[in-house]
Amino acid sequence: MTPPLSSAPTIDEQPLISSGLVYRLTAGIAVLAALTVAITIGGRWLGEKISLAGHTDSVKPITVTIGEDSLRLGANTIRFPSERVNGVAERIDLYLTWPQMQGYSDADRLRFDDISQSASLIFLQLSQGTMSRDMSGRLEPIYSHLMDGAAFAGPHGLTTHRLRADAGYSDEVLLTAPRVGEPDYVVRCILPSSPDRATSGDCQRDIKVGKDLSVLYRFSSNQLGDWQRMDAAVRSFVNTRLVDAPGAGGISVSDD
Repeated sequence: MTPPLSSAPTIDEQPLISSGLVYRLTAGIAVLAALTVAITIGGRWLGEKISLAGHTDSVKPITVTIGEDSLRLGANTIRFPSERVNGVAERIDLYLTWPQMQGYSDADRLRFDDISQSASLIFLQLSQGTMSRDMSGRLEPIYSHLMDGAAFAGPHGLTTHRLRADAGYSDEVLLTAPRVGEPDYVVRCILPSSPDRATSGDCQRDIKVGKDLSVLYRFSSNQLGDWQRMDAAVRSFVNTRLVDAPGAGGISVSDD
């Protein structure tokens, strides 16, 4: 019987690397490159956002209406991002450098970020007035009935009045000073035991501006020596940003 002829060995002519694998490798490299670019750009954007920590150096004008008053404010003077929108608001919170009365900028970044330097800021809260009198107007009808004991000399020419423990003003004192042609200056403060213990909001005072706007401003007790200049500066800052107020038409917010 004749043995069967052995079949010739087959030769595998397929390429070592298939075209499909090449395609997948190329696509993978493209995706990695795109991710690298995205991470670089996104990281830079996120880094800027983290460094700003909610601040903005934009001087874009924001127009806000509170009650009967409308104001045009630089975005960098508005403290919270959620309030940097045009329209009607119940209140708006501002922060400004003292004595420059300017909003956030990269040059003053540490004054806004470093708590040890926050005493050089003023914080304003603007809302519709709920009382017919501001703090100076409440001295005689309200605060005078809450004083405890005799008044005594306070810092920077101010007179200090202790307030009754049951009046709800925990650890606060009332500081007053007469003013020519104006009601007495009145401010409430928690006076620290030493200047290095002062905070950015030891003292607070409210004034009435515009048609029906209440401006509550807070500042460090270390700035009490500037009480007269500060009160005038806060009033002027708000007055000149009222829309349709005298002198407001030509105001520029670019220098905030």
